[in-house]
Parts: sequence; C-alpha cells; structure tokens
Amino acid sequence: MAHVVTEKCNGCKFTDCVEVCPVACFYEMDTQVVIHADDCIDCMACVEVCPVHAIYADADVPAEYTKDIEFNAVEANQIKDSGAPAITVRKDALPTANERKKALGY
Repeated sequence: MAHVVTEKCNGCKFTDCVEVCPVACFYEMDTQVVIHADDCIDCMACVEVCPVHAIYADADVPAEYTKDIEFNAVEANQIKDSGAPAITVRKDALPTANERKKALGY
C-alpha cells in the first residue's frame, strides 16, 4: 500500500509533507506534488501535516478521488524516470494556496 496525493493539492502545493517524509518519494509538478508508490514506505508522516488533507493511503482514498491513484502513479513515474530529483525541502506554496485552501473548507 502506498499513499496518494489527491487533486486537493492542485492549486496549493503546500510542501509541508516533503519535510517530514523519511524517504524521497515526493515529486514536484507545476501545481501540485505526487508520491511515487514504489518509494513510499507508508509511514503516514505526511498525512497529518497536509494543510488541505490531500494525502490518503491508497486503500482509503475517497471515491471522488480514486482517479488520483492512477494519476499519481503515472506522473510520479514519468517525473522520476525523466531524472528529476525528488523534492525533499519545503518550498513556498503557490500564490493561490490560501484561496484554494479556503475553497476546500480548511
């Protein structure tokens, strides 16, 4: 079982999760991060620190976000295979992050 970043991250890209991750399994896209399933050790450290509750164990992903399981797998594999490094240091969230967080109800 691996963890999945859902589309809730899209438009936010808070990176609190990458700071607490004991392995390098997060990869950065323009508007969000994704988790590489083969590298995730299911420690759950990232789940509690996500300000928009975008990260779930793949078995616990709510029905409306199940498409994000495949999205994470495809995107993380492509990014890693391209030679891009995993993101391991927190960065500033996107300028739209607080607005998106409020729209999500957090």
